[in-house]
Amino acid sequence: MSSDTSRSDFPGSSIVSAADTQGAAGVVRDRLAEDVSSLRADMSKMHDILSRFASEAGGQAARTARNVGQTVASQVSSTASGLVASGADVASSATEQFKTFTTELEGIARKNPLGALAGALAVGIVIGLIVRGRG
Repeated sequence: MSSDTSRSDFPGSSIVSAADTQGAAGVVRDRLAEDVSSLRADMSKMHDILSRFASEAGGQAARTARNVGQTVASQVSSTASGLVASGADVASSATEQFKTFTTELEGIARKNPLGALAGALAVGIVIGLIVRGRG
């Protein structure tokens, strides 16, 4: 073997020159830099998409909450109106029944004054016994 022949000239030689190593490292470094730049751009796009999604989801949630609040307020209002109307109906009905009852009592008292006095006396005695029993 002569000293003029380098080991890289032989087939199957695993020794690579320094220039080849530096060139390959430069190519790998360039590819790595491109990949990192691409990754950064993709991450930025993902961040923008997620920000838009969160904003839209928040807006939708606010609209839904507002609609639910309006629906509940409407139902409470209609229920309250119904209760007021029912209460007024019950009050007017009770007033009418009381007027009818007093009219009937007046009629009975006019037809049978002694019976009315006896009934009043009996009611008075019952009330007196109840009050006396508590004391």
